Amino acid sequence: MFRNERELFMMNRRTFTAGAAAFASIGILRFPAGAAEFTYKYGNDNPETHPANIRMKEVAAKIKDETGGRFELQLFPNNQLGGDTAMLTQLRSGAVQFLTFPDTILASIVPVAAINGMGFIFENYSHVWQAMDGQLGSYVRAQIQAAGLYAFEKEWNNGFRQITSSTHPIDKVTDLDGFKIRVPVSPLVLSLFKSLGASPTPINFSEVYTSLQTHVVDGQENPVALIETAHLYEVQKYLSLTNHMWNGYWFLANNDAWTKLPKQIRDIVEKNVNAGAVLERADIETSNASDVKELAGKGLTVNTPDRAPFKKRLSDSGFYKQWHATYGDKAWEALEKYTGPLG
Repeated sequence: MFRNERELFMMNRRTFTAGAAAFASIGILRFPAGAAEFTYKYGNDNPETHPANIRMKEVAAKIKDETGGRFELQLFPNNQLGGDTAMLTQLRSGAVQFLTFPDTILASIVPVAAINGMGFIFENYSHVWQAMDGQLGSYVRAQIQAAGLYAFEKEWNNGFRQITSSTHPIDKVTDLDGFKIRVPVSPLVLSLFKSLGASPTPINFSEVYTSLQTHVVDGQENPVALIETAHLYEVQKYLSLTNHMWNGYWFLANNDAWTKLPKQIRDIVEKNVNAGAVLERADIETSNASDVKELAGKGLTVNTPDRAPFKKRLSDSGFYKQWHATYGDKAWEALEKYTGPLG
C-alpha cells in the first residue's frame, strides 16, 4: 500500500552523491542549508497519504538536491490553503505558486480542461494516456496557457471515478433517479449526473465527509484511492465501480512566478515533476484492486454495474451533443480521435 512512507524521509547516499556531481559539472553552486534562493508553495486537496503527495515529497527532495539548495518546494496537502476554489484564486494571484486539483475544477476558468471527463468515454488507463499524452492533452495545455497559467506536460492521475452511497448500490441506471449525490464544483460533472437522472449538489471536497455524515447528500463520486485515504467508507455503505469518468491533475504554475525562475531551475523542476507524475500514474493504477479490497474489508459492499445503459442514457439525453456545442469542433475532434464518435 502507498500509505507506507518508507521512501519519504530517506535519501539514498549514492543518488545524492551522483546528483551533486552531475550538477557541479553544469556550474550550479550549492547554497547553505536553509538558504533557498526561491521558496515556492504547492497546494492540493488530497490527504497527505495519497499517492500524489507521497510522490511530490520525493519530487521536492530531488529538486532541492539537484538545484544545490537554490529552490525549495513547500507542500501544503489536504486543503491546508483552503478549498479548491480558494486555492485557484490564490494561484491566479500568485499567493500560491503551484497547484494541483481535479481538472473538472480548473474548468471554472478553462472550460475545455474538463473535456476528458466526458462520461463513459475511456475504456482503461492505456486509453487515457494515449489521449492525454497526445493531441487531446496538447490542445488542453494550450488553452490553459492562454488563460495565463502554465501546465506541465504530464498530467497526474486522479483515477477513474466511482460512486458511493449510504442508501443503496448503484447497479442500474435507474438507481440514480433522484439520488442525492455530491459532485465537485464543476459544470460538467453537474450536467453528467443531471443527465443520468440524479439530484447532484456541488460541494467542495473539504466539506464532503461532513455532508455525507449529516445526510446533506446520500452519496458521492471519487476515485477509490481518495475514497480510502479520506475515510469516506466511514460514512458510506456501498461502492459501485462505475468508472463513469476519468480525471487527472494538471500540475499548474502561476505564470509570472514560473517565468521568474532561471531556466536552469525551471528545467530541473519540470523534469522532476513530470517524472513524478509518471510514477504516480502507475501507483494509482496498481493500487486500484488492493484499494477496492481494502474498502470491502472496511465494510463497503462492492458491485460492478454494466456501463452501457448509463452511456446510452447520456446519449439519449443529449449530453454529448450539448458539450460538443460548448467545447467546439476543434476540441471535439481532438477528443473523438481517441474515443470514436460520441452521439
